[in-house]
Amino acid sequence: MIQGCIFDLDGVIVDTARFHFQAWQELAHELGFEFTEKDNERLKGVSRMQSLEILLEIGGIKATEEEKKALADRKNQRYRELISTLTPQDLLPGVMDFLYQARRLNKNIAIASASKNTPLILERLGLSNFFDAVVDGNKITKAKPDPEVFITAAKELGLVPEECVVFEDAVAGVKAAHLGGMIAIGVGTKDRLPDADINILSFQGLRCKHLLEQVQNKIEIY
Repeated sequence: MIQGCIFDLDGVIVDTARFHFQAWQELAHELGFEFTEKDNERLKGVSRMQSLEILLEIGGIKATEEEKKALADRKNQRYRELISTLTPQDLLPGVMDFLYQARRLNKNIAIASASKNTPLILERLGLSNFFDAVVDGNKITKAKPDPEVFITAAKELGLVPEECVVFEDAVAGVKAAHLGGMIAIGVGTKDRLPDADINILSFQGLRCKHLLEQVQNKIEIY
């Protein structure tokens, strides 16, 4: 029986992807090359340093480890400036209602994100103390598709992976959920997240009870 719902943060609870893209794009412009939305797809669900490596690869730029750290810090400083404008109104449609539904069903809920800025984002959204567990880049060392973030979240909820379902909007996150032994609900189309066990377009109008029944049926089929 599913007892825990584990949510990625960016692109699932709130759309901070546009801020990541803007900050990376500004950095690319400073370095003298274009960074497109298509390029940005490669950065979803991976760590900051891995994202920087991809950015530099796109630009054909080589840098020392010290220079990479400085560039990553510059990007993060700009990103933090942008997310400081977030308010509870920036929660994605239907998210808050869905979280309350999960609460009423006595499900444990957790945030599992590679972002080290998770505490600041949750604070801006008014959700600092809402979740039963918060696992972010400050607690883990391996980025998705490694399942560490989801396995750690399950442990902090006091659950085994088979009792948890993961909500993810990135290919790497879906893979991480599966590697961790969890059902993955893709927040996005089947075309974009083909390996998700179930796909939803948004949380708006979504009934938590019905969705978890679908998940349970998937488990029984397996």
